[in-house]
Amino acid sequence: MLKKTQTGTWLPAWVPESTITLSVLLMLCAMVQSATGGYDGSMLNGLNILPSYTDYFNLNAATTGLNTASVFIGGALGPIFSGVIADRIGRRPAIFWGSVITLLGVLLQTAAQNIAMFVVARIILGFGSALSGIAGGVYLSETFPSRWRAWGVGMLNNFYYVGALLAAGITLGTGTWNSTWAWRLPSLFQGIFSLLCIIVLPFIPESPRWLVHEEFFEEARISVAQTNSNGNISDPVSIAVYKEIVDTLDWEKKEGITMSPLEMIKTPVSRKRLLIGMSPGPFSCIAGNIIASYYLGPELDTAGITDFIQQLKANVVLNVWCLACAITGTHLAAVWGRKPTALLSEGLMVTCLFIIGGLSKMYADNPTGASKSLVYGDVAVMFLFQGFYSIAWTPLLYLYPPEIMNYSIRANGLAVSSFALNAFALVFVFIMPIGLANIGWRMYMVNASWDIVIAGLIAVFWVETKGKTLEEIDAIFEGVKHSDVPDVEAIRLGKAQIDVGAVETELENEIAGDNDKMKGE
Repeated sequence: MLKKTQTGTWLPAWVPESTITLSVLLMLCAMVQSATGGYDGSMLNGLNILPSYTDYFNLNAATTGLNTASVFIGGALGPIFSGVIADRIGRRPAIFWGSVITLLGVLLQTAAQNIAMFVVARIILGFGSALSGIAGGVYLSETFPSRWRAWGVGMLNNFYYVGALLAAGITLGTGTWNSTWAWRLPSLFQGIFSLLCIIVLPFIPESPRWLVHEEFFEEARISVAQTNSNGNISDPVSIAVYKEIVDTLDWEKKEGITMSPLEMIKTPVSRKRLLIGMSPGPFSCIAGNIIASYYLGPELDTAGITDFIQQLKANVVLNVWCLACAITGTHLAAVWGRKPTALLSEGLMVTCLFIIGGLSKMYADNPTGASKSLVYGDVAVMFLFQGFYSIAWTPLLYLYPPEIMNYSIRANGLAVSSFALNAFALVFVFIMPIGLANIGWRMYMVNASWDIVIAGLIAVFWVETKGKTLEEIDAIFEGVKHSDVPDVEAIRLGKAQIDVGAVETELENEIAGDNDKMKGE
């Protein structure tokens, strides 16, 4: 059964009564950024291997880097506007417009006649993906119940490998075609995720936190009930979640906290939240995965596997492996915690990078005399590295930042994290083929050194957010919880109880008091 639900925006909603069904729809909708991004990386991996693509554009190392990295120009520009747009027009409309822009970029990329058109199309694609991805990450974190948030938001970026797997299979299938459709058809298929997102949007509610902030209180209460208790607005868990949201946002307004981007740097607590919350963006980018994410062909060349069909097959296997590791990492983040999962992943990556660098050096010193065991050992560790990267950074990239940041800086803070990711990626994706061509195996050693530093920063500065609602995480930074109801997880497990009638009366008086104050002003 679907229930027509007010959303406070021009985009209507008919929401299913089942919380589980709704949770599935939430993930399907918000996957657009990661699936599109994963498809893009894997597709370019395949295209950079295909002679029909490289010969059509007459690519060299510099133009290969430009064609590949141009998506990050749009990805770096998008966050400048994404946070403000998501705050002003609502989370769902922001996802919608981001998806529309992404579709436009996909169509232009498919029709590209020269490098300039291809680059412009990819800038537009990157901009749309950034807008929908940031709005989607904020939306999911604010809408999913705390008990499922690690899975719900973590799986958002795990869909990266769903898109990547599809792209790898499609480019493998078209790789032998003797026409430009060998690369145009994979490009056209990239729009399927944005189209799916647009189709699902009318069947999910607006973020309850955005609705409370915009003073659509009844709509917010219904949204909380739909996502927590099959639409039962009198359920104790739903009442507690709603009360936490109302109390915390009311406190922010009374403290004079605004939605201005300047709030991110206004106080020491905000600056701390921003620095910790934005760190997954640059940390994940400079970890070393860009080599295999976009330049698997040159990486395999350094290991002695030069046949392009074999490289395309390796691309498919790699994405299956990474998807399995990302799902495993999401489970670890849910039951073990965000910080331990990140430290485990970093330690494993450092080990792999040093091994890859050593094996690649051995091959480079004597390529004609290298044994098959050396070649296959090098490739095996490359695959292990990508899987170990996926354990932490794939789920945490969109899960951790919105958990760390409070409502007033959440959208803009995630935008800063995304901007940092895309700015770093723009540089690294462009210089990586040049670096591999000039210093070869030493690139792996450089990346290993960066990862050691990253692990130290995580160990010292990150905080754990497992098992807490977004409002309860405030207590870690503010030193106090801004609501008098017990923690939601304690209520859910039966360790604490609330008087539903008394809380409802308190909410009515609080909301009525705020309305009277506004009328007086």
